[in-house]
Amino acid sequence: MSTDALITIARRPNTVFTHGQGTWLTDEAGKRHLDLVQGWAVNSLGHSPALITQALLRQSQRLLNPSPAYFNRPLLDLAERLAALSCFDRVFLASSGVEANEGAVKLARRWGSRHRGGAHEVIGFEQGFHGRTLAMMSASGKPGWDRLYAPMPQGFPKARLNDIASVERALSADTVAVMIEFVQGEAGVVVADGGFVRELRALTAERGVLLIADEVQTGIGRCGTAFAYEQFGIEPDVMTLAKGLGGGVPISALLCKEALNCFEPGDQGGTFAGNPLMAAVGLAVVNEVCHADFLAGVRERAVQLSESLQAIVRDHGLVEERGLGLLRALVLPADLAHDVVTAAQALEPAGLLLNAPRPHLLRLMPALNISAAEMGEGLALLRRALRAVLG
Repeated sequence: MSTDALITIARRPNTVFTHGQGTWLTDEAGKRHLDLVQGWAVNSLGHSPALITQALLRQSQRLLNPSPAYFNRPLLDLAERLAALSCFDRVFLASSGVEANEGAVKLARRWGSRHRGGAHEVIGFEQGFHGRTLAMMSASGKPGWDRLYAPMPQGFPKARLNDIASVERALSADTVAVMIEFVQGEAGVVVADGGFVRELRALTAERGVLLIADEVQTGIGRCGTAFAYEQFGIEPDVMTLAKGLGGGVPISALLCKEALNCFEPGDQGGTFAGNPLMAAVGLAVVNEVCHADFLAGVRERAVQLSESLQAIVRDHGLVEERGLGLLRALVLPADLAHDVVTAAQALEPAGLLLNAPRPHLLRLMPALNISAAEMGEGLALLRRALRAVLG
């Protein structure tokens, strides 16, 4: 297998996948792999669901991209649906999570220039992750990212998750917003404390500072509700979505309250922003996932996954399992996560796909419609991989 034509951006196993269906991916050799990564929580309905295939086919025969200079019906319908489902009034559609997050910062700074005397700083959190553009690398809290492509954009001070005093210390006259992930996925599925989130909402409201919720990974059913913020009893001022919104296709969304609808024409946009092909898929996914019966099934599978991982922790002498809904982590006693990932994929006759965002930690992000039997099969494969590495 030659990869010489590709720019190196990641360490990948020497496997080429050719097709997938539901929970399973198949490689060029014909080997099947049970997928508990699902494109980093992207494939909310698994691989190649008929619902997405049909939405793509129907819309591709009608209209692909009239340009963002004009309205199209799927754009309007998806925006209306997202607003109706959430506490927000206005929606901007883009193509990726980092675009939505950049848009959120731009919106906050535009609002700050009008209503807060030019306030522009956006407080983030240590270990947070908001994307890989220069500005979002600065906004993120990954160690070393503030120097990797120096000089970096400024205006992104950091606080510590679940430490309200650290947020108070970071606040200044220049602060326009605080940007939070309710579950820090790249940090190892670190869940924000409910009390902290409520204190943060009260503090930002008191100081006249916006609260931006980065729900790129947690939104659209991943945590068992349409949006994770619902589980914390608060309403953000701004929210971003991506990943599961498209179920596998590139689409994202920036949502805000009416009072923040302050972009001037030309301030924000994108060649593919709100194109009808992706918007039609997003609408189909949202209508499927954000339904009471479907979300109840997500919560049921989340209980199965959590309880099974707790048993694995006990049986294999691991540290803990944690997470929210179907975004969970398994903490190992040593830096062996990469070895477990490798061993899991090498299992025969079927492999298992896992993700290791930290050297000592595995992240599990199954399809939201995974069956109880498939979940059990995946967990059995996980036990085999752990035995191969840990003994």
